[in-house]
Amino acid sequence: MATFSRSDDLQGAQFARTNLRDARFVSVDLRGARFVEADLSGAVMRGVEARGLDIDTPWLSSLSVNGVDVTPYVEAELDRRFPGRELRRAQSPEGLRDAWAALERTWSATLARAAALPPGTVDASVDGEWSFAQTLRHLVMATDTWLGRAVLGLDQPYHPLGLANPSAEEDGLDLSLFVAGTPPYAEILAAREGRVAMVRDFLSTVTPEALAVPRKNPWSPQYPETTLSCLHVILEEEWEHHRYAVRDLDSLETRPVT
Repeated sequence: MATFSRSDDLQGAQFARTNLRDARFVSVDLRGARFVEADLSGAVMRGVEARGLDIDTPWLSSLSVNGVDVTPYVEAELDRRFPGRELRRAQSPEGLRDAWAALERTWSATLARAAALPPGTVDASVDGEWSFAQTLRHLVMATDTWLGRAVLGLDQPYHPLGLANPSAEEDGLDLSLFVAGTPPYAEILAAREGRVAMVRDFLSTVTPEALAVPRKNPWSPQYPETTLSCLHVILEEEWEHHRYAVRDLDSLETRPVT
């Protein structure tokens, strides 16, 4: 068990993809520290100073502050900020079509917002996060994984302009399938539009019976999925990455692009 005490200077420390299970931080200065893809499940904080604490987790299932589970409040507020998000767990074909239509409207407005910003904004990164263009590329890859690969069973589902997490290579994904660098934004938009249409077309004819068909998890085949659960993953990916994109556009609008 790792133990950090007052003598350890952790101000501004970076904890990237770190397993901090059972670690103890006693009277340490963590001001400005950054935890990226770190596993903090079950972490306990007592008597902490948390002014300005910023937590971002797409897998929020239970978070207690001063003995109060704030998860329902967070979820309700996100649904209020992003109308249509509340439909992401729809169970029926009709509900899923409504959910996707709402998502398309939301992304259409956000794409228009990004297009109105100064040249280069879509390729700018905030605090090391994916740029707006990279976010769109990742959503292309997510659609290819969970619809093209898991549901449609395509032999080669991946568009070369998709963008995977580096850790995907550990799950057997050949990253050489994807274009490196910074492709033209117009080409990214075309790829994205094609994948959005692919989901829309699939949902236009899907039946309740088809939603129940068993599928293999593309990353962990030992875990069962269904067509419905694969579609839910796509919807979760879409809404979470839209939230990230809007967050970073807010930041970019207040500072010059470098």
